[in-house]
Amino acid sequence: MTEAALYIAIGAVGLAQLLAMVRLLRGPHVGDRILALDTIVINAIGLIILSGIFWGTQIYFESAMIIAMLGFVSTVALCRFVLRGDIIE
Repeated sequence: MTEAALYIAIGAVGLAQLLAMVRLLRGPHVGDRILALDTIVINAIGLIILSGIFWGTQIYFESAMIIAMLGFVSTVALCRFVLRGDIIE
């Protein structure tokens, strides 16, 4: 039962990942592309956590935390660069 739920969740998050990649490639504006990139990072974190649950190891959760921190910082830096033209004032 749990295994079937994990398969369904991995499929749903994988489909969301593919749709976000389509938005990244076809986004008409820069804001759409930044939002799609942030969504891709969040979906990747979800896939890593689901893999950790599936295989029952702790290392996946630690790597998901590192990717979450890097994803947040990179999204903020990219938004600042688009809005102001520089990252560090």
